[in-house]
Amino acid sequence: MKKLITLLACGLMIGSAALAQSPKLGYLSSSELIMSMPERAKADTALQKYAKTFQDELETMQKEYQTKIQAYQAGEKTMTDAMKEVKAKEIQDLQARIEAVQQSAQDKVSQKKQELYTPILDKADKAIKEVAKEKGYDYIFDATQGLLYAKDGDNILPLVKAKLGLK
Repeated sequence: MKKLITLLACGLMIGSAALAQSPKLGYLSSSELIMSMPERAKADTALQKYAKTFQDELETMQKEYQTKIQAYQAGEKTMTDAMKEVKAKEIQDLQARIEAVQQSAQDKVSQKKQELYTPILDKADKAIKEVAKEKGYDYIFDATQGLLYAKDGDNILPLVKAKLGLK
């Protein structure tokens, strides 16, 4: 019986010692980190140039669309029903092409953004993991993703920026 009590007491002490070592937590604002990386500015510039090519094409198509509508409206009174039908079909086809180009452009710009941002995000992720390992953090939270409370001393953003050579 005495051995059982001693064993139980030892178990409780070991258990309470294990509970006393809580995990080390850290947090940072990933959006602030990404915004401070020079690669992001280069990626944004490249993305804007890429998107501009589609925007120029769409503007040209919109002008053509407006011209066709104006021509249709101006000549509608003198057109036969068959001619009206043909012109209306041309306008509808052009509108459908514009919508298809808009959707395609959105998809391609989204793919390009992913392509440009993946290396930046990977670099930030690698730096975060390195800082966490070097400083002994068990968990790192992103403050922009709804963290409710964090002590100021646990913000590792300055450490990650230093790891990346940023100010």
